[in-house]
Amino acid sequence: MFYGKVEAVHRVSLKLMPGQIATVIGPNGAGKTTLLSAIMGQLPSSGQLEFNRNDMRPLDVESRVAAGLSLVPEKRELFSAMSVEDNLLMGAYTRFSQGLRDYREGLAEVYQRFPRLKERSAQLAGTLSGGERAMLVLGRALMAKPKVLMLDEPSLGLAPLIVKEIFHIVADLRSAGVAVLLVEQNARAALQVSDYGYVLETGRLVLEGPSTQLANDPAVMATYLGGRK
Repeated sequence: MFYGKVEAVHRVSLKLMPGQIATVIGPNGAGKTTLLSAIMGQLPSSGQLEFNRNDMRPLDVESRVAAGLSLVPEKRELFSAMSVEDNLLMGAYTRFSQGLRDYREGLAEVYQRFPRLKERSAQLAGTLSGGERAMLVLGRALMAKPKVLMLDEPSLGLAPLIVKEIFHIVADLRSAGVAVLLVEQNARAALQVSDYGYVLETGRLVLEGPSTQLANDPAVMATYLGGRK
């Protein structure tokens, strides 16, 4: 994966199954966001990228969304002058352009997961709190009915109670068969909610395994968990 001619991430191999939550943890600058951007087609990459046995590399970002990939970026960018509901409906644009008219069903599902968004459906997105904005960008991504949902630092800047709520919803996606690839600075929370984990440092995978195993690994504990469980 490259920024210009600079290779930012090297020989990273990930595998994700339906209904599985995998997390990538590591220090700032390790290449975590670069990895997600490359998978989404926002940055050039080499190697293989397969989804449902199909080669994703020739596809542009919109086509990858249509195929079932969805990315929630760290910046939580919204259409601030539009209502909460209109922002959510924008998430269903790709499905609508494919002739699918199930956006009302998708909207009902998002409101069921995020009752607070339903309460604020007519409110301008730009007036929401930080936690509500995090819910809205996640809900908008779910409107595309993704098969693989990638989350970049969903807990960043949020109060602990909101983080707990967001992670509870992420964990609940297992029952819907959605695979989740979670990039997260909060290693403790990420390993608690995920099934499998990867440790990325300076653009390379240095460790991987079941999340419970990584949470008890001395090196991971010392570096990312404050030296204790």
